[in-house]
Amino acid sequence: MTTVQSPPAPTAALRPKVVARTGLYAVLAANVAVVTVFFVQAGFASNALIVLGRLAGLYGALLMAFQLLLVARLPWLDRRIGMDRLTLWHRWAGFSLLWTLLAHAVFITFGYADSSGLDPVNQLIDLTETVEGVLRAVVALALIIVIGLVSARFARRRLAYETWHFIHLYTYIAVVLAFSHQVAVGTTFVASPTATAYWWTLWAVALGSVALGRVLLPLWRNYRHQLRVSAVVPENDNVVSVYVTGRDLDRLPARAGQFFLWRFLTRGRWWQANPFSLSAAPDGRTLRLTAKAAGDGTAALRHLKVGTRVFAEGPYGAFTTMHRTRPDALLIAGGVGVTPIRALLEELHGHAVVIYRVSSDRDAVLYDELRDLARAKGAELYLVTGPVAPDKLAPGELARLVPDVADRDVYVCGPPGMTATVLRSLRELGVPKPQIHFERFSLAG
Repeated sequence: MTTVQSPPAPTAALRPKVVARTGLYAVLAANVAVVTVFFVQAGFASNALIVLGRLAGLYGALLMAFQLLLVARLPWLDRRIGMDRLTLWHRWAGFSLLWTLLAHAVFITFGYADSSGLDPVNQLIDLTETVEGVLRAVVALALIIVIGLVSARFARRRLAYETWHFIHLYTYIAVVLAFSHQVAVGTTFVASPTATAYWWTLWAVALGSVALGRVLLPLWRNYRHQLRVSAVVPENDNVVSVYVTGRDLDRLPARAGQFFLWRFLTRGRWWQANPFSLSAAPDGRTLRLTAKAAGDGTAALRHLKVGTRVFAEGPYGAFTTMHRTRPDALLIAGGVGVTPIRALLEELHGHAVVIYRVSSDRDAVLYDELRDLARAKGAELYLVTGPVAPDKLAPGELARLVPDVADRDVYVCGPPGMTATVLRSLRELGVPKPQIHFERFSLAG
């Protein structure tokens, strides 16, 4: 078998993920420092509980703005970090925000209660009745508590995605209410013209990022490209490929390994956004997605009519060749997770090994394409079939198939259980973390 000889993939002095992650940390740390300085300049209350409550409130406002930035879907961040990790950080920040705002409410209430002689419950009632903006803050906190509860794992697993997403949208109401509370009674907010300008700028950037990444950019791209279904091709009884064409697709910044949130504008589906990876590298003329029937929505894809209008948000994801560190690669796919792997193989240079893990031969979607593509590119392809146990992707098996695995970039995509197993195997084989690339595609189909 001949091997394609290509120049080694350049190893950047600073990897894109490191640059983006460090930048986010630096921005957050700088803003924490600025908020702390403004807090000190505003002066301290005589009551220590009130001081702690005000500081917790300021950090809560900062966390809320930072949360918005994480889910704004800004292309620069998304291509370098990935929606799955940004969403995970958003989740962590959300629970931190919940506890910070609870601390703010408790410290402020008990602090004023200590000064007035009222019990905490009556003190809270008095504050809501006499101080402008406090009632709005209480409503905002109640909304955040509800959102936090439905976002907890035990509740999230029991809710339909659409239900969870609808409840989550109330976050924006909470943001507006919290900001109006800060404007009305925030000591630090009005401490100086500089502090006031800072907070207005912070919220403008946070909300503007959301508007740009989640509204304006998708609207502009869909207006520009006018996407439509050009073909629907069943791959087997449960899997279908949908081909989408449009105008100027060569100017759409999509890469192999990325995914879109697809809306097919039919009467019963226009409101549903399904995340599916590209199953072929973008060629400037056509986009292809391949999906397995996992419910009524995905099962209906095979009944789409040619010419159906498509509204696509994206491209999203950092599962691309942008993050390569080595000249050779190992691609590991499980089940329908083969879709971004097949697209990546098309774009990769250097020698590649592809391992495709399925239960049986009939589950090997796109296998013929993979085989032909591997042959054309001089890649090695292994189809691994059989039950889950014994583990056929254990460290010994991987080392047997790919002896130089530690010298390759490794891309992994498949069901969560398989992905976790493979990642453990790679760690045991000593594959450096920067060479391991994966995204939790449970977020993305």
